[in-house]
Amino acid sequence: MSKNLIIYYSRKGENYFNGSVRPIEKGNTEIVAEYIQGAVGGDLFEVDTVRPYAKDYSTCIEEAKQEFHAHARPELKKYLTDISGYDNVFVCGPCWWGTYPMAVFSQLEKLNFTGKKVIGLMTHEGSGLGNSERDLKKQCVGAAFGKSLAVQGGSAKESKAQVTAWAQEQIK
Repeated sequence: MSKNLIIYYSRKGENYFNGSVRPIEKGNTEIVAEYIQGAVGGDLFEVDTVRPYAKDYSTCIEEAKQEFHAHARPELKKYLTDISGYDNVFVCGPCWWGTYPMAVFSQLEKLNFTGKKVIGLMTHEGSGLGNSERDLKKQCVGAAFGKSLAVQGGSAKESKAQVTAWAQEQIK
């Protein structure tokens, strides 16, 4: 049986939903990452920055924009250093400026993906997968890639059946 790792970044607090901003206690990507874990098993690893992003949504998107343009690699509270015990690595995050938050790349750059299968998932409010598939292929050298999935963030809670079917298909 294959061993699965689910790496994710998820924003709690103010989030954008179908044209409005509202607070949430659990981020959309965290919800979906837990659906993946429930569908295929595996270990969850939350990407958590040393310096938190602003609680205010508008300020946060400006911070994310600055990081994106600077190709920043925010410092994380903890890092995975060895994924040799895993066969499949799901990489999950919200679409920030057309790709994963830069903090996700802070983690991915520390790992050796040779011989792994990498599967992307992106939550979004209209951007779909953006450039996430291209960016994963650049970052995860030596990996094979599954089919990525885009889940509208505002529908994350209702996506369990879709995410379950997709995740199970990716590890066959």
